[in-house]
Amino acid sequence: MSRADWYFDFISPFAYLQWCRLRALRDRPPLIPRPVLFAGLLAHWGHKGPAEIPAKRRFTYRHVQWLAGRHGIVLRFPPAHPFNPLRALRLALALGAGEEPVDAIFRFVWEEGRDPNSADDWRELQSRLGVADADALIESPQVKSGLRANVEEAIARGVFGVPTLAIGSELFWGFDAT
Repeated sequence: MSRADWYFDFISPFAYLQWCRLRALRDRPPLIPRPVLFAGLLAHWGHKGPAEIPAKRRFTYRHVQWLAGRHGIVLRFPPAHPFNPLRALRLALALGAGEEPVDAIFRFVWEEGRDPNSADDWRELQSRLGVADADALIESPQVKSGLRANVEEAIARGVFGVPTLAIGSELFWGFDAT
């Protein structure tokens, strides 16, 4: 079975929903999480994010809540959305971007509704992940360049949004493509 590169950003509630569904699938290719900065994709393709268009933002928030309920997924929006996902993305990369840290961060933000940018929540997330000094870890040149490389790789493959599954040369964008 081919592997599946999964491009995501913690800012996306649709990525969280897809993450929950993918984790539950028994027959799936090996999943390689690829954290990307959604804003970088938007800038490259000249698009606006859903939260930047008031009518689309209202619809998106209602729709994602409805989808979560329909699929039995606990979803609680963080206190502010959109939020800056950079620290969370870099932390996932610094920890190897494996399924365990990615899952822990997604659940922290979208299941518990926590803010990875608040000082107290950031300390709590670090504690849960067993990281002593995440601030130093995420400032590593390798981590920063790794995130840039993921965005560049995604763009080169034609990824324009999150979440996107890439299996071979095929791209499957969005929760509904799960």
